[in-house]
Amino acid sequence: MYALLLFVLIIDSLLLAAAVLLQAGQGGGLASLGGGAGTEQFMGGRQATTLLTKITWWCAGIFLFLSLVLAVMSSHSAAPRSVLEGSAPAPAPVQPAPLPLPLPTTPPATPPAGPPPSSNQRPPPHR
Repeated sequence: MYALLLFVLIIDSLLLAAAVLLQAGQGGGLASLGGGAGTEQFMGGRQATTLLTKITWWCAGIFLFLSLVLAVMSSHSAAPRSVLEGSAPAPAPVQPAPLPLPLPTTPPATPPAGPPPSSNQRPPPHR
């Protein structure tokens, strides 16, 4: 059903575009391409404008109605709307750490007793 309505919407949009382009507006439109007469030779000046206007209004109404129906149909689809709403596995519970925390069994290293002699110091003067 969705594909059929989408097909009708595409056909309607093509008819609507053609009806709008054929109307003579400020610049004459595509209706004036056939030697200046356009559709006026076929139906006369006033009737062609009325017919194209009616076709435009009907196609626009059908386009809006089908767009609304397709939007409602797609919002009620069975697929999840978001990746987060999909079937994601539940996270595993966090295990609490045992208290008190065990201390390291190795003793800390002892620092050297005195500062090491540096090579750029002068020896004390002799008196």
